[in-house]
Amino acid sequence: MKNLSIIVAIASNYAIGKNNDLLWHISEDLKHFKKITLGHPVIMGKKTFESLPIRPLPGRENIVLTDVAGETIPGCTMVYSISQILLLCKNKEDCFVIGGSSVYKQFLQFAETLYITWVHKAFEADVFFPEISEKKWQITETEKHHSEENNFDFSFVIYKRKK
Repeated sequence: MKNLSIIVAIASNYAIGKNNDLLWHISEDLKHFKKITLGHPVIMGKKTFESLPIRPLPGRENIVLTDVAGETIPGCTMVYSISQILLLCKNKEDCFVIGGSSVYKQFLQFAETLYITWVHKAFEADVFFPEISEKKWQITETEKHHSEENNFDFSFVIYKRKK
């Protein structure tokens, strides 16, 4: 695989969602997500797909991981195992894992790049992102922002896997 990346917005307590929904709405983050993923395959679990406001995401190959054999969703590439996704993305330039929690946990070991939007505030949640180890990851870019609509700070941070 040329480059498997994870893209996710994470609260300071590693919270990423509650009741199959996002914890906040930051328009700058949504624009950032679109700019990075547009034209590239996005990999997600079925619950994440179902939570999207627009399905499938336009301008991207939507790859949906499900454990229901033979299940199909119009406009999506269906996959039934991690190994099938790794094979499918082997010759693609960039593939982005976009959620949910269990999909992130399963793909973290294969990712080369993490695009993290750190929301500098703790949230009550029922799903969390795994801890990002400084032993395995190094920050290569940081861009700080303030959300007027939410009145909190957030940062776009890019991590690369240490060799």
